[in-house]
Amino acid sequence: MILLGTGTSVGVPTIGCGCRVCTSGHPRNQRTRCSVVLGLPEGNLLIDTPPDLRFQFLREGLGVIHAVLFTHEHADHIFGLDDLRLMPFFLGHPVPLYCEEIVEQRLRKAYDYAFAQEPWTHTGATPQLQFRRIGTEPFEALGTSILPIRLHHGPRFEVLGFRIGNVAYCTDTNKIPAESWPRLEGLDVLILDGLRDRPHVTHFCLDESVAVARRLRPGRTLLTHISHELDHEETNARLPADIQLAYDGQRILLS
Repeated sequence: MILLGTGTSVGVPTIGCGCRVCTSGHPRNQRTRCSVVLGLPEGNLLIDTPPDLRFQFLREGLGVIHAVLFTHEHADHIFGLDDLRLMPFFLGHPVPLYCEEIVEQRLRKAYDYAFAQEPWTHTGATPQLQFRRIGTEPFEALGTSILPIRLHHGPRFEVLGFRIGNVAYCTDTNKIPAESWPRLEGLDVLILDGLRDRPHVTHFCLDESVAVARRLRPGRTLLTHISHELDHEETNARLPADIQLAYDGQRILLS
């Protein structure tokens, strides 16, 4: 697994900001929008398609993506989808998109040209996509069993986290419902939302993230969706050794 992006919805540095984190130049304070890619037995599975996707692929030297899995429908998680237009040339078929109905509806609206009935002007003019509906039941993708985890993202939105083996990815959340806690037991690695020190209406703050990690006791917790209020080195120095800020390009062994 590669953490392609670990930043909040506006990224870090943030446009127009002159704070010491945005201007630090420290490579681990350079945070693109959240996404991860997993190397599975039958190909590469991408979780979310942020606006920074092309840059992330080039930075990490990634090639073909065989399928995409979506956590939810917000702009910072879907608006890089058109960058996958090249994938059908390599795959020989449309790119499978695993998502809930609300995500499919948003994608069909945002990328209406990809689903129009008019003939293409040329091959590759639009993304070739194939939806595969998921919910909270386990499913198979690229030769691997994936366990969805229902999460709340503030008072209005529900999202999905995902468990692959003993690694779980839970971005964009500030509440784990009762039925989801058992799905997060016995983890080697938990990747969890950790926006900033101050509380937020739709994201865990650091104290809340630490409390989740202390309850679940994974081998290691990495915090993602990080704002420009957290300096990488300073924040990690005051966090417990087994709970640290993640960073773009970080690699994690799947287990």
